[in-house]
Amino acid sequence: MDAKTPLEAYLSAIDTDDEAVRDQHMADHARHVREHARSLGSKEYWKALPETPDFVVMFLPGEAFYAAAIETDPSLFEQALQQRVLISTPTTLIALVKAIAYGWQQESLAENVQVVAGLARDLFERIRVFGDHMGQLGQSLRQAVDRYNKSVGSLEGRVLPAARKFEEIGVVSSGSSIDEMTPVELETRTLRAVELTAPAAEPETDD
Repeated sequence: MDAKTPLEAYLSAIDTDDEAVRDQHMADHARHVREHARSLGSKEYWKALPETPDFVVMFLPGEAFYAAAIETDPSLFEQALQQRVLISTPTTLIALVKAIAYGWQQESLAENVQVVAGLARDLFERIRVFGDHMGQLGQSLRQAVDRYNKSVGSLEGRVLPAARKFEEIGVVSSGSSIDEMTPVELETRTLRAVELTAPAAEPETDD
């Protein structure tokens, strides 16, 4: 925002009683406003800032300054816009600032929505991978239980009968015995949620 528009010609115009001189000062005032707008546009201030609208606000500190310039040069406002300069007065400045603030607020909300969406996708993928790991762990536990039970069956069906013969013939000490082993009857719980059991979607590829 710039508030350095020269106003000397306008002040000179209202101080004179000579109509011709007043008209000349008013023409100079309009020219000064137009030249200042062109100068502001050529500096391209928005390129020096990371986040800013791509225009400059040229502030005139009174409605009369703007009215006098636009009356003398009706194309002044459009010419300034072509230079990416927006001429503003006290009446329009507050509305302009509020509009810019609202625009930035909406942009910030949109960026936050994108961030949240990205985090949600990442969290969902992590949960899916964790579910896959849990499924593999459950399968490994079931395999371990199955192998344990088979080992118990082999021990009871083949190894223990032969070992008991040592007891019968008195090879082992009196009172010595082999503790009985029982199979594990517990079952792991199978994952059923679709999000945890469905295969990961293949990434889209361009044809």
